[in-house]
Amino acid sequence: MRPVTLDDLVGQEHLTGKNSILRKSIEQGRIPSMILWGPPGVGKTTIANIIAHSLQVPYFQLSAISSGVKEVREVIEQAKQQQGTILFIDEIHRFNKGQQDALLGAVEKGIITLIGATTENPSFEVNSALLSRCQVYVLKALQEKDLVKLVQQAIEKDEEISQLHIQLKETEALLTISGGDGRKLLNLFDLVVQTQLSDKPGNAGEMVITDALVMQVAQKKIALYDKQGEQHYDIISAFIKSMRGSDPNGAVYWLARMIEGGEDVKFIARRMLIFASEDVGNANPNALLLANATFDAVSKIGYPESQIILSQCATYLASSVKSNAAVAAIGAALSAVQKNGDLPVPLHIRNAPTKLMKDMQYGKGYQYSHMGEGNFIEQEYLPEKIAGTTFYDPGNNARENELRKFLRERWKGKYGY
Repeated sequence: MRPVTLDDLVGQEHLTGKNSILRKSIEQGRIPSMILWGPPGVGKTTIANIIAHSLQVPYFQLSAISSGVKEVREVIEQAKQQQGTILFIDEIHRFNKGQQDALLGAVEKGIITLIGATTENPSFEVNSALLSRCQVYVLKALQEKDLVKLVQQAIEKDEEISQLHIQLKETEALLTISGGDGRKLLNLFDLVVQTQLSDKPGNAGEMVITDALVMQVAQKKIALYDKQGEQHYDIISAFIKSMRGSDPNGAVYWLARMIEGGEDVKFIARRMLIFASEDVGNANPNALLLANATFDAVSKIGYPESQIILSQCATYLASSVKSNAAVAAIGAALSAVQKNGDLPVPLHIRNAPTKLMKDMQYGKGYQYSHMGEGNFIEQEYLPEKIAGTTFYDPGNNARENELRKFLRERWKGKYGY
């Protein structure tokens, strides 16, 4: 069911639709090296195959899970004897810096056109030298209409399934269990059909696909169809919510599930780094320090030893006092910016590096805080229209209560402190 032309591709119209940048590149027969970034099962590998098929050029495919520098160099040597070779690397974020560096020269000299696929932000996972030589195309999650279309295409075009009398009566269970992953969706649909055929051999009647039928099959055999990275997004959600709920037992269990599933150590560490600021924040500033140290450590060590470091950080974050005051503060400030636009900076806190700016009153009336008692002098730092607005409201915990006390002593009731 994998499409071989852009016209057959489901979804990603912003990249492959009429007059889109990628379609134009393919039609002109010249494509840049690129990184395809998007969630699982949305067409990254399919687009790479379509490009190779459309351009009729030598095509090599490697997986970063099972390949290394040796395999990359072998492809580059073969590419030197051919014109226009495309090298597709699936899960390129799993290549380390040395493996990515092995691609640099060949990409820069045009020996190969690199197409990398990743589910992770390439800004973090692809080194800057290689990233600067590639276009980054962002693939979007498939919409419900796209997923239903995939199933309908399978019913109409699959060599075996098209011979059956299948009625797609309900789709909610198929779409929910597959989680927007087109590959998982087709695998699940095929599993439902094959299970029905085995349960009722020789039955030439109509097969009706319902939510109840899908759930029945999924509950019996779901493990057979989803052995790798089971419920990836559900599990990371459970992990984060366990830490947010101050349950180190739940946190370490879901951590173990990810480790057993072979989840990338940096993916887990990055989520904890975000969590340390988003959910702990100034209630315990050490959380961010530990999470950052954890990310740095697991980037150097990898499995299996990194599981100990991940466990230390996860249990610490789960056991820490919580505050989302920093999240609320930036959210409120962003709303004010969006609502009020680009408000002028008050003259007294503008920079005045030239005489003209000084003549225009830039910086006039500014009071240098360190000249005041306790290194503080009260003055307004917000634009006039929103003067006195409170954005940061410290949480009710020991550390932020200290911050509130400090701010109250300085501002004497202003901003509600």
